[in-house]
Amino acid sequence: MKNLLMNIKSFLVVMLTAGCVMGMSMLMPAGAVGTADPRVATSMASLKAMAAKLGPPRLEGHEAVGGKDAPALYFGSTKINNNFELVDAISKEDGKGMTATFFAKSGSEYIRVSTSVPKPDGSGRAVGTILDPAGKAIAEIKQGKPFYGEVKILGTPYITGYEPMMDKAGKIIGIYYVGYKK
Repeated sequence: MKNLLMNIKSFLVVMLTAGCVMGMSMLMPAGAVGTADPRVATSMASLKAMAAKLGPPRLEGHEAVGGKDAPALYFGSTKINNNFELVDAISKEDGKGMTATFFAKSGSEYIRVSTSVPKPDGSGRAVGTILDPAGKAIAEIKQGKPFYGEVKILGTPYITGYEPMMDKAGKIIGIYYVGYKK
């Protein structure tokens, strides 16, 4: 009888563990299963939560970023273009080289309107640059899906997370990004 109870307990522990693993995989963003780095997932959640506290995202008007004309991205009444408060907060929160970006959609391009990603030459922030139109992330974003994995950003490999940013009508207007150098 004692062996039967031990076998039942063991079976229940295995089933509970399997259920937890399956449940966690369902909670992770699509495309992230098995590839999302915990640091990236945590920083993405923080970035989105901080932005959401300001209000819903929207595009309104234009403003130059890094010498490029771009749609002005707002969360509530807070303009994000050339405003580095949130992206810097994510970088400081992690303390280990995490970077963050808000992209605004302009036609078929996604422009970095606020970022802590440095320019390749180290001369400042990579604002005004665009998301690689042939990269792995953009293919998923265009389908309304997040992308988590390794990509090159301006020639440097990063472990990343990209998630589509939707307006009130459910239209993709930008992208949330977090990542760190590999």
